Amino acid sequence: MEPSFNGTVMQEYLAEAYRLVDSQGGDPYIATSALAERMNVTAPAVSAVIKRLKERGLIEHEPYKGMRLTQKGEHEALLSIRRHRLAEIFMVKVMGFDWADVHDDADALGGVISDKVAERMELMADFPKRCPHGEPIPSREGVMPVVQDEPLHSVEAPANLIVSRVKTHDPDILRYLATLKLTPAQKIRLLNRAPFNGPLRLSIDGHEQVIGSELAADIRVSRV
Repeated sequence: MEPSFNGTVMQEYLAEAYRLVDSQGGDPYIATSALAERMNVTAPAVSAVIKRLKERGLIEHEPYKGMRLTQKGEHEALLSIRRHRLAEIFMVKVMGFDWADVHDDADALGGVISDKVAERMELMADFPKRCPHGEPIPSREGVMPVVQDEPLHSVEAPANLIVSRVKTHDPDILRYLATLKLTPAQKIRLLNRAPFNGPLRLSIDGHEQVIGSELAADIRVSRV
């Protein structure tokens, strides 16, 4: 008997496909090799899953263009992402976990919890709008809120900013950012940027900090 979406590998593939499309800035087609790399699997393994997703009308696949989510597939992906991000914020706000330690466990939880359990998590976490890393939480109808922000390394100095999202799940980087107070909702001031992708000098709660351009690329900010 084939497994249902709730708790299946296919659910994870749909969610990761959506994240890849989002990172491409609007191009709906993604390469199967890119998806295989994200999922850390071989090309034959990803091809087998893609075949099953296509049979269920969740993706379309075109030679030389790649695969794209159908409307049904995007809806399933967003519900999967919703459960994952609710699990993350529940683990941090209610269970007391560090934001650096929840991504992998939330992947496991998000694949097995029901919508009923997800809604109880949402209630107990006081109806959060974003996950601990600042990513928006889709609605129970499968609608992704629009977030307007930009990478910190692309902002011209000087500028008053608010950290919007952190686009990494590397635990060491997250812990380091926490020591600098570069976490979502934190107000910062970009003082200056060195030329040629040099370091950025920031003021955070009155203290100056210097970070590299590569790290700044993982930090999304909004204008104050």
